Amino acid sequence: MNPNQVSLICKALSDPNRIRIIQLLTSGEKCGCDLLEQMQITQPTLSHHMKALEGCGLVCAEKKGKWSHYSLNCDQWTAFRDYIESVRCAGAEKAEWECCCS
Repeated sequence: MNPNQVSLICKALSDPNRIRIIQLLTSGEKCGCDLLEQMQITQPTLSHHMKALEGCGLVCAEKKGKWSHYSLNCDQWTAFRDYIESVRCAGAEKAEWECCCS
């Protein structure tokens, strides 16, 4: 994962509704109708959020009849998580409350 991909994901996750959608998708694929019901948002608003989540690769969509079904792209999520976990503070070995920038 490169810094541009990480930036796109961070931008997509900067909205609390999108974080909630990601949380809902961790339990498996969801129909757009289910997300609308659980999120209590309008269909155009859901489409806006899903476009951002699909655009950064975190969510996959599949059209099934009238509705789109969404799932978490676990490979992309894992790559993002691994990238974030690899970022370490140079002063991480210092005391818990000591600032590493001092």
